[in-house]
Amino acid sequence: MARVSDLLAAGRTYSFEFFPPKTDGAQLSLGHTIAELEPLAPSFVSVTYGAGGSTRSRTHAIVSWVRRETSITPMAHLTCQGHTRAEVAEILDGYRAEGIENVLALGGDPPDDPGDHRPSDYRYASDLLEDIGAADFSIGVAAHPEVHPRSPDRATDRRLLAAKLSRADFAITQFFFEAEHYHRLVDELAALGCDTPLIPGVMPFVSVAGTRRMAAVNGCHIPDELQARMDAVDGDPESVRRLGVEVATALCEDLLDHDVRGLHLYAMNRSTSIREVYAGIGW
Repeated sequence: MARVSDLLAAGRTYSFEFFPPKTDGAQLSLGHTIAELEPLAPSFVSVTYGAGGSTRSRTHAIVSWVRRETSITPMAHLTCQGHTRAEVAEILDGYRAEGIENVLALGGDPPDDPGDHRPSDYRYASDLLEDIGAADFSIGVAAHPEVHPRSPDRATDRRLLAAKLSRADFAITQFFFEAEHYHRLVDELAALGCDTPLIPGVMPFVSVAGTRRMAAVNGCHIPDELQARMDAVDGDPESVRRLGVEVATALCEDLLDHDVRGLHLYAMNRSTSIREVYAGIGW
C-alpha cells in the first residue's frame, strides 16, 4: 500500500470514489464492482462517510476489505460531524491497525434525522487536521471549485481553503461540469501562495434528478446546454448513463490537456461508466 502524498509526488494519479451500501447484498455488489475496476490499476480508491457518521462501520469494512483483498491503495473519508475526539482517535487507531494510511478529512453533513444528532468536538474539517496528522496519516481535504455553498464570498472561501490546504497533503474537488471553474480555482490559490496538489473530481452521472439535486446542494452550476441534453434523455436510464460518460470524458480530456496532477472519478458504485471513460480518453 502507498500514501497518496507519495503517489502524487511520483506522478499523475487516477482514482475512484465509492459510497458504503446500505445492505449486505449491495455491499457484495460493490465488491464485484471494485474487482471489475482493479485491472484498471487505479492509484487509489476512496470510500465516503455518511451524514453524522451513519456509515462508520460500513466505511471501515469496505476500506479494510480493499486493503486486505485487493492490490489497490484505499483511502477512508472521515467527517467531523457527530464525533468526539476520543471517537476519532478510536477510528484512526482502527485504520492504523489495518495498515490504512490515507484519510480524507471532511466537514460532512448533519444526520438526516435530527433525533440522531450527536455531540461533536469538531465544527469544521480543519479542526480534524491536527488529530489526523498527529496519527501520521496522509491527509486529503475537499475543495469546491465554484465556492463552498456556505462561504460568505469568494475571497473568504479561497483564503480559508488556502489555510486548510497548508495543513494537508492534497485536495479532491467537488464535481463540476465546466473546466474553467477548476482552472480558476488553481489560479486563485496560486495567487495566495498555495501549491498543494488539487485533484479534480469528475462525475459520470447516471441520474438526471440525482445529479440536479446534488448540484443544488453543492453549488455546482449545470450549463443550460447540458440541462437541455439531460431533459432530452430523462426517463431513459441507459441514455442518461451514456450522456454522463460523454460529458465526463470530454471534461477529463480538457483537464488532462492542462496537465492536472490527477483525476478522481465518482464511480457511483458501478464499473461500466468508469471503464468507458477510461477507454474514451485512451488510458
